[in-house]
Amino acid sequence: MTVQTVAMLTAGGLAPCLSSAVGGLIQRYTELAPDARIIGYVDGYAGLLTGRSIEVTDEVRAHADRLHDFGGSPLGNSRVKLTNVADCVERGLVPDGSDPLQVAAEQLQADGVDVLHTIGGDDTNTTAADLAAYLARHDYGLQVVGLPKTIDNDVVPVRQSLGAWTAAEQGAIFARNVLAEHSSNPRMLIIHEVMGRHCGWLTAETARRHHAWVQQQQFVPAIGNDPRRWDVHAVFVPESHVDLDAEAERLRAVMDEIGCVNIFLSEGAGVDDIVAQLEAQGEEVPRDPFGHVQLDKVNPGKWFGEQFAGLVGAEKVMVQKSGYFARSAAANSEDLALIKECTDHAVDVALEGGSGLIGHDEERGDELRAIEFDRVAGGKAFDADVAWFTELRQAIGQP
Repeated sequence: MTVQTVAMLTAGGLAPCLSSAVGGLIQRYTELAPDARIIGYVDGYAGLLTGRSIEVTDEVRAHADRLHDFGGSPLGNSRVKLTNVADCVERGLVPDGSDPLQVAAEQLQADGVDVLHTIGGDDTNTTAADLAAYLARHDYGLQVVGLPKTIDNDVVPVRQSLGAWTAAEQGAIFARNVLAEHSSNPRMLIIHEVMGRHCGWLTAETARRHHAWVQQQQFVPAIGNDPRRWDVHAVFVPESHVDLDAEAERLRAVMDEIGCVNIFLSEGAGVDDIVAQLEAQGEEVPRDPFGHVQLDKVNPGKWFGEQFAGLVGAEKVMVQKSGYFARSAAANSEDLALIKECTDHAVDVALEGGSGLIGHDEERGDELRAIEFDRVAGGKAFDADVAWFTELRQAIGQP
């Protein structure tokens, strides 16, 4: 198939893959379809709706490899749901009385776009699915080929989302410094809050990598440089109910023995309990345009800190969040290999006339393919009974 104009956009929260994915797409098109025009919409769907784009020049093509060395997105992101008409109107992205899907489709048509690459998480790609369905219903003849970006690794049915490995690695690096704070005060409770609204994979993988780092170090316990003080003592994920009383009793014993407790907490763990408490108090629960609870305002880490502080006899509580540190990093070697595999395939699919979300399809034998958009969903649960997580819990003494 002859592709004349390709468009890209990155959307949603950041992940350690966006810059590299943009670079990878540019490199692959330059290799296989050098005559194709490439544009990038600025600030995700917001830029698409308002017609703001950047031209990929010959200079950009020549230096696209440099983008692999950076975090963030060169195009900019936003959180926009094209089917949330009221929000799009309120933000001035579309005129009152218009359909954002139609506005987006007409902008793509005006720009002569043949293929739109969406790089984002579940919200970005379910929005891409809405757009693809609209384009098909109205015979626009335009392909949408997505790439799965989310550090939560929770896109159904994608085996591994771009950027998630790097985020876990960076979260573990963050933890090394934060957990050194155990020596800053007697009876210290440290909560390392990790991103993960519905899925605990990132928290579990971050804890696994940090624990592995502790196991590799040489300590001097006789002077207080005790590996137990550096290690993880509890990992709480949304998929497992947290028995506050039972865990407090166990962790109080840890506190009494070594003088500190280190908890790795998924930001989505216990949210239902927090929301129920707020609503029982007559407080309004803040939500975003997608209907998600705004976790930064609900503050799960603070809530857990308050619950556990007295129960474990902590003199000081510290809550540290690695999310923005981890999600803004440049992709590591694991992710760079996965990004290249997926961006190469995305361009191949586009040039063959296909559409869908590129990823290893867990429901099709982990085959790398263009997954049908109507099968894509967010909120894939982490299997808290997977062998490596069970082994981690056993190693740190958590039931």
